[in-house]
Amino acid sequence: MTLTQSPPAAAADAPARGPRRSARVAGLAGATALLLVIALLSLAIGAKPLSFGEAWNGLTDPTSDAYTVVHEMRLPRTLLGLLAGTALGLAGAVMQALTRNPLADPGILGINAGAAAVVVSAISFLGVTSFTGFVWFAFAGAGLVAVLLYAVGGGRGATPARLALAGSALNAALFSYVNAVQLLDTASLDRMRFWTVGSLAAAQDYTVVRVAPFVVAGLVMALLLARPLNALAMGEDAARALGARPARARGAAIVTVTVLCGAATAACGPIVFVGLMAPHFVRALTGPDLRWLLPYCAVLSPALMLAADVLGRVVVRPSELQVGVVMAVAGGPVFLYFVRRPRVGRSRSRKAVAS
Repeated sequence: MTLTQSPPAAAADAPARGPRRSARVAGLAGATALLLVIALLSLAIGAKPLSFGEAWNGLTDPTSDAYTVVHEMRLPRTLLGLLAGTALGLAGAVMQALTRNPLADPGILGINAGAAAVVVSAISFLGVTSFTGFVWFAFAGAGLVAVLLYAVGGGRGATPARLALAGSALNAALFSYVNAVQLLDTASLDRMRFWTVGSLAAAQDYTVVRVAPFVVAGLVMALLLARPLNALAMGEDAARALGARPARARGAAIVTVTVLCGAATAACGPIVFVGLMAPHFVRALTGPDLRWLLPYCAVLSPALMLAADVLGRVVVRPSELQVGVVMAVAGGPVFLYFVRRPRVGRSRSRKAVAS
């Protein structure tokens, strides 16, 4: 495989890149518009339905009758959904690129379960009840499981099947521990029960303010990893030839996944399948090039999260389903579909990244 093109081939390919780039930019703009529409739906739909106009007035006009409902209840929930969805989608995309496993997802491979296990331990044994306390325990759990998964899965020689098996085993063991702690500590059960299924319902302004810096930091780190991970997709020797440092890139990717998953899990509990579904849907639009896949994931992942949250408010009115339950029900069939087609999009990765 050559890493350069002959001048005639490069010249022939150059005209095609302009329209392709324009289409991707237009697609990203369209995805952003879709996210804004879903965010407005999140502000409008709830126990007290609002029209789009009423939701907008409630957002912008302090004298509006809907101002209190929007600002005190629905706006924090929507903003937390945006942040958590972005974090989980980017974490899934980075994990899939790092492990070369199209089934990698923070929820499926046990990263979220690790964060949840340590947070539940902190709630039960140390009496921690605030996000400020949750987040550091979540980081510790997510980081520990990420490193353990990479080691148990085979390190540099890890295969998708081996990582999936190791992650499934860790996930089952950790969630069994979480359930056991909840059963044994009934005093903590009420504090944990909504958090452990994954929920945005308890979002508060202070939660959004405190989780935002971690998600922004993780977003920046993920975008900076696009080129190194693109190079790693071509193999270690090719990556070194292109100036990448594989060990450093892997370490940075693990830190990025830990920050993103730890922040999202601490804020709203363990939510599965966002990090699996969003990158697959995006890859169908952008191909495997992370320079485009990651920005698209940063927009469409929160759209997916908010859409699931809105659906949960509608299907069992006047009650609601937590977003973690909706994502689990919706993501199961999608996961089975990808299991049957585990190499979707991978055959083109080398060619697309090299270009």
